[in-house]
Amino acid sequence: MSGNDWNEVDVLVTGGASFIGSHLVDRLVAAGANVRVADDLSSGTLKNLELSIERIEFKHGDLRDREFAAEAVAGRQVVFHLAAAHGGRGFIDTHPADCATNLVLDGVVADAAHRAGVDRVCFASSACVYPTNLQEKPADGVTTILLREDQADPFVQGAAAADGEYGWAKLMGEMTLRAYWKQYGLKSVSCRLFTAYGERENETHAVIALIAKAFVEMDPYEIWGDGQQDRNFTYVGDIVEGMMRAAVAVDDASAVNIGTAEHIKIIDTARMIFAETGFTPSDIFFDLSKPVGVYSRAADLTRARSVLGWEPQTSFREGLRRTIEWYYEDRDRGHVAERMEALLSER
Repeated sequence: MSGNDWNEVDVLVTGGASFIGSHLVDRLVAAGANVRVADDLSSGTLKNLELSIERIEFKHGDLRDREFAAEAVAGRQVVFHLAAAHGGRGFIDTHPADCATNLVLDGVVADAAHRAGVDRVCFASSACVYPTNLQEKPADGVTTILLREDQADPFVQGAAAADGEYGWAKLMGEMTLRAYWKQYGLKSVSCRLFTAYGERENETHAVIALIAKAFVEMDPYEIWGDGQQDRNFTYVGDIVEGMMRAAVAVDDASAVNIGTAEHIKIIDTARMIFAETGFTPSDIFFDLSKPVGVYSRAADLTRARSVLGWEPQTSFREGLRRTIEWYYEDRDRGHVAERMEALLSER
């Protein structure tokens, strides 16, 4: 395996029926890899895999079960580990115990990979590993913070202050893989994913939530927070490309950012959705009681550019257009309107 040559490489994608996982599966299959997917379908769906299901091996089960994990990794050269209890801010802030189960899941998968003689693991970590104090509203009102990989490290004082149970679990997952590399030489990389969006994502995530509200023509249109918080929305196709490159280029259990350096305010995202969909509400309600997470989040891409030769290629406007088109074709308006409250917090 070298570069982007995945022909006949035996790959496992955990969580491969999920939003990002299914896009990764499609790309790996197209590149000629022999793909196995392990998923409990707690949030992912077989529909997400409809483009590749006839060309992959699918195993249904819980990867916290050591026997199932061993079965899943057997005979694999590369493991892309995306399985997790996860969702957008509406989910992770209201399901802390679910997020904490990732501590068990990641440990079991890492151990199974080591015991099976897997060559390397590519772990889907998160920007939530970064200290929350680095993502507060700047005193001068100017948002210029770009998060560097060395700013989140469990062994550096002041660099371990992750974002909630979800962030801490991801940081501990990174630490676990580094321990297996130190002690056993298990090659791995932790890809810190920044605010992915795109087709197949659910409504717990900001971009899809905002699209859903326009889809049902919510008026007053609800925005969580004051709308001034920002994110570096990264199109799923770019995320997948970054992860595939990282799996080949990095093997010392270090971390690399997979995101964008562009700060995009939530209110500006909503306005772009209004322009694209043709729906403009008569009023906007800023709900300050809802969870919004950190104020500002965007990635420093210095390492990604130098080590992976990668940075996102899809503009937010183009990725948003594709995502809106998919959502409007995929969803039923009555169903979304009836279940909106649950959709925003349940994956």
